[in-house]
Amino acid sequence: EARKIAFESERDGNREIYIMNPDGRNQYRLTNTPAFDGFPAWSHDGMKIAFVSFRDGNAEIYVMDNDGTNQTRLIQNTAYDGFPAWSPDGKKIAFESERDGNREIYIMNPDGNEQTRLTNDPAVDAFPAWRLGVVIQAK
Repeated sequence: EARKIAFESERDGNREIYIMNPDGRNQYRLTNTPAFDGFPAWSHDGMKIAFVSFRDGNAEIYVMDNDGTNQTRLIQNTAYDGFPAWSPDGKKIAFESERDGNREIYIMNPDGNEQTRLTNDPAVDAFPAWRLGVVIQAK
């Protein structure tokens, strides 16, 4: 099984997404736009990478194949959308958005459909992350 690390770097003048082997070898740039591309998140099967790009004027979530091809915008609105996180089964992407006036947590299908708000709080709700495995109960 080939393992790769996805990361962002400004080495070419602006933030772009790269992949590399765990030992740091075979670094390869996946995105190449004049805008910020960052916050890569691997899909459960390693075939896709969700990421954030400002290429259309504001932060929006995109997905691409693990070789950088088929870069597709999933969300189209004028508000900030960021920090994608794939569910362990690959059926959902969690993300944060300011589309309703402040930052809330949403989920959507990997094709961008069925965007659903999960939180509704006047405070900032941000940085979603999935937990796989054991259910933790509050004490």
